[in-house]
Amino acid sequence: MTYRKELLSAALVCLLIGMAVSAQGQDAVYREKNKYPVLDEIEAARDAVRAERDSVRAAVEARYAEQRDKKEDARRDLRVDWSQVKTPQAPADFQQVWHLPPTPQFYTGTCWAFCSTSFLESEAHRITGVDVKLSEMWIVYWEYVEKCRSYLRSFGNTPVDEGGQDNGTLEILRQYGIVPRESYPGVLEESGRYDHTPLIRELKGYLQFVLDSGTWDEAQNLAYVRSILDKYLGAPPEDVVYQGKTYSPQAFGKKVLQLNPDDYVACVSRMDEPFYSRVLLDVHDNWRRKDDYLNLPLHDFYEVIKESVKDGYTISIGGDNSEAGMDGKFDVAIIPEWDIPRKYINQASREFRIANRTTGDDHGVHIVGYTKLGGRDWFLIKDSNRSSRLGEHKGYYFWSGDYIRLKMLSFTVHKDRLKGIDFE
Repeated sequence: MTYRKELLSAALVCLLIGMAVSAQGQDAVYREKNKYPVLDEIEAARDAVRAERDSVRAAVEARYAEQRDKKEDARRDLRVDWSQVKTPQAPADFQQVWHLPPTPQFYTGTCWAFCSTSFLESEAHRITGVDVKLSEMWIVYWEYVEKCRSYLRSFGNTPVDEGGQDNGTLEILRQYGIVPRESYPGVLEESGRYDHTPLIRELKGYLQFVLDSGTWDEAQNLAYVRSILDKYLGAPPEDVVYQGKTYSPQAFGKKVLQLNPDDYVACVSRMDEPFYSRVLLDVHDNWRRKDDYLNLPLHDFYEVIKESVKDGYTISIGGDNSEAGMDGKFDVAIIPEWDIPRKYINQASREFRIANRTTGDDHGVHIVGYTKLGGRDWFLIKDSNRSSRLGEHKGYYFWSGDYIRLKMLSFTVHKDRLKGIDFE
């Protein structure tokens, strides 16, 4: 019995010792990460190969980039030999209609706002004698708001870009009124130069976020849109002071300027729709899809423009400005004979260029004068684009009538200038 107890005691001691040893073996410790020198050498060799390859690629890409830059710098544009063309020499050569000096649009795609606002300035002066510089950026601010509203309501199916049409200016005038530029310059940079590249990037980025996330809440979304616009353009005023009196923007447009958006008609000249009917101008910048453009035969289209300017009215007009015959260094635009002879400029040749898209909706300008020279009609063009500042007469072009007949898509004029034309 005693022997058995001794054996059991010895076994118990051994078990306890084993358990203690086992418990000690389960202790955890930190130690340095294992190193694999051979693998490190392989990685280093791989990185060296990649670095060498990247270095070679960078050098090759730099060489090709330099070649492209040299080629671009050496590139020459096909232009008219102006020594063989008799052109006006200065704005003073034209019978001018009242207008304020040209204003540059700088780094924006808002030519439509500059030409149509200038048009309204001339209209206000013609109607009331008021001489006031109006705010292009007031129009642009609210047009961006309306573009974003349309984007939200269409779930991204209408564009939010810098371009636009005269109808946008008239709609903003109707809905929000208008203000003098001194009340709303619409630029926060000390230089006073507009640059809407970061603005449009941020607007589009936010709207894409709304589209992707599904966080559709129009009131909240538009409030954020306005915060972006305020950041880049400044907050628009609720009232304006003009000659010692305070007006709302709507009252300023109606009472001071006496401008009525319903008094203006936009015209086109297209063969694919019935003449003297109201049609859609199917271009990207007509994002409202306005279908009330009056479609005129080319003869009427051109005569309304010419006779209006001769009679003291101005025209806001838009179309193509990418032709070899447009030359900012000489302030002139014509259709050269080596492009198409003048006698062949007609409804069909005009339509051909619209149909094959060599005539596009590129740019808007303001026609403010007329003259006859060298057997041609010439028009004085007030322009906000950079090319109009390459020549001697900053902000002006001298366009031949042939350029307008062939390359301009649409214009806006006071409805009085359409009297005698029977249209729907």
